[in-house]
Order: sequence, then C-alpha cells, then structure tokens
Amino acid sequence: MRKKSDTVRYTAKQVEAKIARGEDRTDWRKATAAAGRKLEASIRADVDDIRGEPDWTQAVMGVPVPKDHINIRIDHDVLEWFKANGRGYQTLMNNVLRAFVNARQQPEPFPHRKV
Repeated sequence: MRKKSDTVRYTAKQVEAKIARGEDRTDWRKATAAAGRKLEASIRADVDDIRGEPDWTQAVMGVPVPKDHINIRIDHDVLEWFKANGRGYQTLMNNVLRAFVNARQQPEPFPHRKV
C-alpha cells in the first residue's frame, strides 16, 4: 500500500490568493528585522559558508569513468564507520581505495642505491 504524501501542492494563482487573504505564514517583521549587522553576523556564523577561493589542487577535469558494480564483503565496523559519514559513503570508500592505489603506483621518493 502506498503511503500518502504530506506534501501539498498549489498553483501560482492559488499561492497569490492565499497571500492576498493573509494566509501567508512568513513572519515578515522578523525577516525585515534581521537586516544589517544581525544578518551579517548570522552569515559569518554559518559553518557551511565558504569564503575565498576554493582549493583546486585536488580537482580532476573530465568525465568520470564508469564504475563497475560488484558485491564485496566488508567488516561490519568498517562499513558502519563509512556509513556514519552520511550520504555518499560508497563514494568515500571508492576515494579511499583510489588514494591507496595512487600511493602504491607512485615511484619511491628515494630509490635505494647499491653502494
């Protein structure tokens, strides 16, 4: 059985009519009051706000290669650690494996010399 959605949809005309009737739930006094220094302070406090130029040193250009679908057995605690990082844990696991492969493919920084 399909669960009913809690989402209510309105057309643009219906929204305009609700606003005209005063059914708008936005607290415009509060929104207007949050201007100036108060607004700037809340923006500065946002930890997700990125200031300055992003670090492009790890950027990769081009279309990503297609990935293979496999089944793999992972220790439960390892999988839970990756899942605890939220959405994209499989991509994170792929990135960790990619870094390992790249590190192994690099030539040794100081080749051993025979004396």
